[in-house]
Amino acid sequence: MDSLITAAARALATGDPLGALNRVALRDDAPALALRGIAMAQLGEFVRAKALVRRAARAFGTKEAVARARCVVAEAEIAFVSRDLGWPAKALDAARTTLEAHGDRVNAAHARLLEVRRLLLLGRLDEAEQRLAELDPAPLPPASRAAFELVVAGIAMRRLQTQTARAALARAGRAARDAGIPALAAEVDSASRVLDMPAARLIARGEERLLLLEEVEALRLSGALVVDACRHAVFDAAIQVSLARRPVLFALARALGEAWPADVPRHTLILQAFRTQFADETHRVRLRVEIGRLRAVLRTLAEVTATKRGFALAPLGAGAVVVLARPVEERHAAVLAFLADGESWSSSALALALGASQRSVQRALEALAAAGKVQAFGRGRARRWLTPPMPGFTTTLLLPAPLPSD
Repeated sequence: MDSLITAAARALATGDPLGALNRVALRDDAPALALRGIAMAQLGEFVRAKALVRRAARAFGTKEAVARARCVVAEAEIAFVSRDLGWPAKALDAARTTLEAHGDRVNAAHARLLEVRRLLLLGRLDEAEQRLAELDPAPLPPASRAAFELVVAGIAMRRLQTQTARAALARAGRAARDAGIPALAAEVDSASRVLDMPAARLIARGEERLLLLEEVEALRLSGALVVDACRHAVFDAAIQVSLARRPVLFALARALGEAWPADVPRHTLILQAFRTQFADETHRVRLRVEIGRLRAVLRTLAEVTATKRGFALAPLGAGAVVVLARPVEERHAAVLAFLADGESWSSSALALALGASQRSVQRALEALAAAGKVQAFGRGRARRWLTPPMPGFTTTLLLPAPLPSD
């Protein structure tokens, strides 16, 4: 490895992509192509970065297996950052195996972290935890340890384990400072601020207030019966019933939860659950059927009792009923929640993450764009969506070691 390649690799390792490009911008040998690709990715030019990394992989040839595997890892990270979630995971797994076989444990660990971060983004927490448990962060360099702790914190936040998340973020902050990469430290700070921002809205007895993530965690242990509009479930301290695939039943449960301890008129339930502007006898018949189904699924948590004018929710063991909702509720809120990470998403990646059809996601994006809440760039398959840019946002790739072969 010549001196310019070494200097460019060190510049990238410290988060200086422009310094790296100054040294290798005019070179077309395989190591220079790889470093140029990583630098372009750190600058946000993902299409150009992917092309350069692929050229580098071809230029290295079949005899340089480690260098080619590192290129695959780099391309996988570019795909992840640009939210190309359909990128073949088998290629990344094969590259990780190659790196482990040749003793490159640092980049092999980075490949594992990319795999876990993708699973986390898709909401597959059990798989993410299982894969992360196979990785020991102790021997890793500071940048990789910071990335590891960010993943630990991400899983903990989704599990509503705030103390675990805070401890992981503290370790990530120390590792980021040791790494000396400003963009990495900014990413840790951004993740830490999430814990101090409203995570949900509590609705109880006609009143509303915002909750932090720690308060949401405490609510789960409070003994109240919670109708969770964030995860579309109903739970108390011991039992949880998911209604994510039964929107009518959840709409009924939420209406009853918001009105507790009062009842809800039949006409109001029909309008809210069936999304109609009028009610006739067929709707009343359907309401009785759906109330029967709701009684069946909530039988271990609460009773749904009939009153003179409608129905009421009566918890079995809980002392109160509350509704947990998103801090801000609007149409297509789930799409906006993914776009809020500041990255650019394709409609196919959003559909994969949301578990919805691509056409449904496209219609939601078009509606949000018409309202000025999202914007698009590119055409056809290269089209990407994002929220209007926030000042000071930075994106970083966390390759823990220089890409070219030693």
